[in-house]
Amino acid sequence: MSYQHILVAVDLTPDSRLLIDKAVSLAQPLGAKVSLAHIDVNYAELYTGLVDINLAQTQDQAAAGSLRQLNELCEATDYPIANTLVGAGDLSSELCESVEEMDIDLVVCGHHQDFWSKLLSSTRQLINCTPVDVLVVPIKD
Repeated sequence: MSYQHILVAVDLTPDSRLLIDKAVSLAQPLGAKVSLAHIDVNYAELYTGLVDINLAQTQDQAAAGSLRQLNELCEATDYPIANTLVGAGDLSSELCESVEEMDIDLVVCGHHQDFWSKLLSSTRQLINCTPVDVLVVPIKD
């Protein structure tokens, strides 16, 4: 099987570079497209009603900051990036939705090998819902 479109899930930390480089190394020989996605926290889901904040404005500012960082990652990559996506909410459901909409056939994500990731792993949730291949890149902490 030859991959045609690879989606890289990034968290906008320096570890994102490792994931993008891995995806590009797979995409180049195949001539596959590469897209980047970052899923922010949905602040409306966290709101308890005790703080007077403008949730829409906060969410918009977070999305704008994330998009700016994604664009910086694209500029630092020596391979064309087809799409950059910024979403908010549950990582696995947002990425699985994008997989269907964009005809993705491989998702690249990282997995931190630390104590907390053994208990709370968004990668495990992604593996359980995605209909395509998933490449999990170990990130040692």
